[in-house]
Parts: sequence; C-alpha cells; structure tokens
Amino acid sequence: MNIIIPMAGRGSRLRPHTLTTPKPLISFAGKSIVQRLVEDIVNVCNEKIQEIAFIIGDFGDEVEQDLLSIASGLGAVGKIVYQDQPLGTAHAILCAKESLKGNVVVAFADTLFVADFKIDKKSDGIIWVKKIDNPSAFGVVKINDDNIITDFVEKPETFVSDLAIIGIYYFKSGENLEQELQYLIDNDIKDKGEFQLTNALENMKNKGLDFTTGEVEEWLDCGNKAATVYTCERILHHNANFDSNDDVKIIESKIIQPCYIGAGSTIENSTIGPNVSIGVNTKIKNSNISSAIVQDNSNLENADINNSMIGNYVWFNGNNIKQEVSIGDFCEIK
Repeated sequence: MNIIIPMAGRGSRLRPHTLTTPKPLISFAGKSIVQRLVEDIVNVCNEKIQEIAFIIGDFGDEVEQDLLSIASGLGAVGKIVYQDQPLGTAHAILCAKESLKGNVVVAFADTLFVADFKIDKKSDGIIWVKKIDNPSAFGVVKINDDNIITDFVEKPETFVSDLAIIGIYYFKSGENLEQELQYLIDNDIKDKGEFQLTNALENMKNKGLDFTTGEVEEWLDCGNKAATVYTCERILHHNANFDSNDDVKIIESKIIQPCYIGAGSTIENSTIGPNVSIGVNTKIKNSNISSAIVQDNSNLENADINNSMIGNYVWFNGNNIKQEVSIGDFCEIK
C-alpha cells in the first residue's frame, strides 16, 4: 500500500507560525503534525507501507529531509513531489501520479484523527467522515441505508448532509483514481474555481464503484491557533504523559497533567498545565501556563498565558499580565 500526503498549502490561517515553518511541520507533544498523521495512518492500514509521497511547495532541503526521515522511520520509501500552483485537491493528488498504484491512502496534512478501525480492503473506497453541526465549509457525503455513498457535494450552500469529509481516503485502485483526476484536468472541469477531488469521486461512483464511509471518534483540525491548541490538548489526553528525567529540570514548580516537556528544558518557580506542550531546550521561569504550545529553544519569564502558541527561539517577558498570545519564531517581547 502507498500513502499520499498533499501538504503544499501556505497555512495562512496559522500565521505567524507558518511564516517560517510549513504548517504540517508544526510540532507539539514531541512530533510534527505530519509525522503524527502518517503514523496513525500506518496503524490503521495494518500492513506494510511501500511508499509515502509528500506533495509540497518550495519548503527547502531541510524540510524535505525531515519528511524522508519520517517515511524511512516507518519502513517505507519516501518521495518528494512538488505542486507549483494551488489548483485544488484533485490537481494536488495527481502531482503524485507515479504513486497512484494499487491500494492507496490519501490524507491531507492539516487534520488529525482519533479512531479505532482497520481498513476493509473489500470496498472500492472508503471516505472518512465526521458528523458536524455546520458542514457548509466542507465537502460532505450522502449515504443510503447500506452505508454506500450516493452523493458527494463540495461545500454545500444549502443543507444536504452533516457528514463532513475529513480529508482521509482509501482507494482500492490508485490507477482508477489517477484516470479520473486526469480527466478533470484534461477537460478543465472545476468547481468553485479549482479541480476538486469530490468531482473525481462522483465520476467513479457513477461508473459503478461503491464507496463506504468510515467514521472517526474525533476529528482534530490544525487550521488556526485556537484549533491547533485544542488539537494538542486532545493528543496529550490520548497519548502523552510527563516523565521526569535527567534531561528535564523541574525547580520548585508544579506540573498539572496532561503535559509534554521536551528534553533539555528547565521549569523554575512555575505552574505548567494542564494541556501544555513544551519543546526542547526551552526555559520557563516565574510563569503560569495552561492550554498552550511552546516550541524549542525559547525563554519565557513572568508569563501568565492560556490558549496560546509561542514559536522557536522566542524571548518573552509577560510582565505577569494574564493574556492569550500567538508569537512566531525569532521574536523578542519584553
């Protein structure tokens, strides 16, 4: 089985953090978003993954090496594929057409999930969904009594279904998907100005392929600061535990679980947690931090923050003012 990860978007809603780091490479609880996503998909596939193709923009050599390392760490061959223009989801996937062979999972790298399932390869395809209150900003599906998808609708202006597509798909035949994606491009078939995967899915359904739905327990978005902090909270709840060791120094401080504190960090005269992720080699003093992500190599003093994100190599003195902040890399705030 191959995995394809489209991740070329700019992540503009998560600025300033994505000005220096592509959104899928934003880290919390010790792993980047994309690493956590790929690991979760490998787990639900429950079989050998041959290849993982990452569809990116011009992210630089260091990012590319990080992505290749993620693939090799899972026993797969990593491939870097470029999407030079943001022409839609169908166009993005087709950029990795060399990887559209056999069983394929496509997963967009701005979402994480919590679920307990294994892929049933008897289906022509599986579209993972989550029932939500306001589906108008998402692609949705309609299903019949047998859980077979009858309609795909991209961002419906009027209500047709509350089953939102979360951005994770299984295809029994990558070759079939490639053919339908290429058809959209060749015939300039767009929806809302872009080449949409949902149009290809609709064509495949009309040709007799049966798609079923898989429902996740939690759908965790990383689109903006508040959503990313909440996603970190849920990941900590499900996975991470603070373990005091020689690499972390806790001096006259209180840690309220769940928290993650990276190696080499120092916490002094502070209360940390709940729901806090701190990167490596970060120093926090005289502070009160809850529901927050603090990245690597930063220094915080007199910070009283909640629902906040602080980047790498930040020096921040909060002057004991209770506040929410979103501070990008390499900033100094006194």
